[in-house]
Amino acid sequence: MIADTKYIGKSTRRVDGIKKVTGQAPYSAEFNPADLVHGYVINSRISRGKILSIDSDKALQFPGVREVFTHENIPVEVKIDSDYTDPLSPPGNPFRPLNDENILYNGQPIALVVADTFETAAFAAGLVKVEYEKEEGFEVDIRKNLDIATTEDVPDPPEPRGDAKAAYESSEVKIDTEYYQPREYHNPMEPFASVAIWNKEDESFTIYDKIQGVSSSQQYIAGVFNLEKEKVRVISPFIGGAFGSGLRPQYQLFMAALASKALELPVKVVMTRTQMFSFGHRPACLQKIKLSSDKKGKLRSIQHQAFAETSRFEKFNETVVDWSGLMYQCENVALDYQLVPVDVYTPLDMRAPGGSTGMFALECAMDELAVKAGIDPLELRLINYAEQDQNEKKPFSSKELKACYQRAAEKFGWENRKPEPRSHKKANQLVGYGMATGVWEAMQQKSAAKAIFTSEGKLSVSSGTADIGTGTYTIMSQIAAEMLGISIENVEFKLGDSTLPQAPIEGGSWTASSVGSAVKLVCKELQKNLFELAKRSHPELFENMLFENAIFENGEVRVGEGASVSFSEILAVSGQDQVEVEVNSEPADSRSDFSCYSHSCVMVEVHVDEDTGMIQIPRVVSAIAGGKILNPKTARSQIIGGITWGIGMALEEEGMMDDRNGRIMNANLAEYQVAVHADVQELEVIFVPETDEIVNPLGAKGLGEIGIVGVAAAISNAIYNATGKRVRELPISLDKVL
Repeated sequence: MIADTKYIGKSTRRVDGIKKVTGQAPYSAEFNPADLVHGYVINSRISRGKILSIDSDKALQFPGVREVFTHENIPVEVKIDSDYTDPLSPPGNPFRPLNDENILYNGQPIALVVADTFETAAFAAGLVKVEYEKEEGFEVDIRKNLDIATTEDVPDPPEPRGDAKAAYESSEVKIDTEYYQPREYHNPMEPFASVAIWNKEDESFTIYDKIQGVSSSQQYIAGVFNLEKEKVRVISPFIGGAFGSGLRPQYQLFMAALASKALELPVKVVMTRTQMFSFGHRPACLQKIKLSSDKKGKLRSIQHQAFAETSRFEKFNETVVDWSGLMYQCENVALDYQLVPVDVYTPLDMRAPGGSTGMFALECAMDELAVKAGIDPLELRLINYAEQDQNEKKPFSSKELKACYQRAAEKFGWENRKPEPRSHKKANQLVGYGMATGVWEAMQQKSAAKAIFTSEGKLSVSSGTADIGTGTYTIMSQIAAEMLGISIENVEFKLGDSTLPQAPIEGGSWTASSVGSAVKLVCKELQKNLFELAKRSHPELFENMLFENAIFENGEVRVGEGASVSFSEILAVSGQDQVEVEVNSEPADSRSDFSCYSHSCVMVEVHVDEDTGMIQIPRVVSAIAGGKILNPKTARSQIIGGITWGIGMALEEEGMMDDRNGRIMNANLAEYQVAVHADVQELEVIFVPETDEIVNPLGAKGLGEIGIVGVAAAISNAIYNATGKRVRELPISLDKVL
């Protein structure tokens, strides 16, 4: 039987699944080269001030300790100078580990103990004595510091249109409210880890690093150590979750590299779970929204202002308020986004950065407006449906949001919603229905890929991208197998190595569209090469045929219903062992004439115990318009993951900071609450068919971010419908409900 070679759009099990469940997938901390030693990071215990002294004598006397690196003894050849390159740093002065005695935030890495074993290094770290000079007046709460909010180094939001203030004042229905989201932490299962190997002979690094794009770490280390990029090889074949925390290189990478070069030994540095709270996070954000409409629900004005957290030394920006200008038809809009610098480490992108934040406030405000106008929340969104991008006045490349509304409402049973709060009960449970819209950019980045087809019938495709658990290995193998017309069992996709063709970091939901487009293109070029060889090896069949008429499937090439020849035979007759092609892919110029977005509708049922305030979420329905769905199985997993995280965002996640010392109080997985199995019940994902010939050659929009956007708002709105209590500060804990 000839194997089916059509894979795009079919549910396909993960090609790396067996490796993962049998423990054969190597993660960064699992690489153990010969003569390996271990580093343990010491972190600051104050928020602002200076190190007066670091006494390492006792630690250095402990058996097995190799060295204690601090700002006082770091070799000059590994000290970061002012010209180093951090490829993803926001405006400002990027943090430099062990640069000097100054303390910028609580948890800052201030020393590295290197020893023969991890346990020895960790114990010796407790023997290092540090004296500080505390600086008073540190601040960690943005709500207490709105007076220092700034727009310096902040991109301007879309230009205002109309007169939002005047329209608001003259409107018949209006709301004026605030929403607050605390800082949240990524907490991937795999902690950050780096293994650095310095080769003295050719002055080069080989590094195993947890990172969402090997080129990011390569550029960082090359810049820090003043090396040619080719002298730094970064390898990262498997990643146990990252969600944005692995976009910028983290400090353990520099620590491992500096120790390896100084000691001329391989060095491994692994962060503890507590240390996973000592770098970037989703920033706290206070949002003020004014909406107004006429009595029929037609929006007359939108005013959205956001104050977001950043560090004192960098200006981290997110797109928070732009969504309010994009989503709904409204002639009077004013948007404002400001940063509040406080004494924390610079925030980082975190799943749907800015989108999950801004859409939480907007979609809660839309629900409040619907209630005040006496209009069904779904109907309000349809009344104000935008047929084009309201910010840029461009048509959408595709937009099936109305179909999302319809499909979600039908599946969920939205017509059964009771608009009056506290009017729907099951025993002692108050039942509420809530909904929200989701949106996320459908982006494409420049990317490269290489393909090698051998005479044994094997195809190897490679690109320096990553797989943070999203299924990159699988969908790229599917694309390659279908494009060349061979069985997926004969395809190997390689990633996570800086020696491979360059690809963007895996983030922003652009990997499928960017790397996938490159894989499609390189396999198309491989087809052309095979066809040219076929014309020479089998002129009687192909000499007068056009490539456009050739059919590639089942490991063969043919034209029309005529005779076919296997790829292996073509290579054998041609006397070649393999065919190799490499291409670069980038967005088409036509994309710039359109706005490209994924959309969703999220509907949620909540149960709130009338006596205790305990909240349960028995049902979530999420209808997604995400272009071409390359693999429904892995795609569904992405959306379910986003929904689960949205549940945690709405009800549980909060990085609690002690104002007295600026330290995270719940820097562990026992006290930093995340959604667990008991919180997740019936989750239903609907993929709405959507054809998009503009967004990229695959028509895929990406699904990593869209799954979380709108979930927290839908839950919040459902809790109001159940209880009549409007909670505007996340997470929605029992005390706030009661």
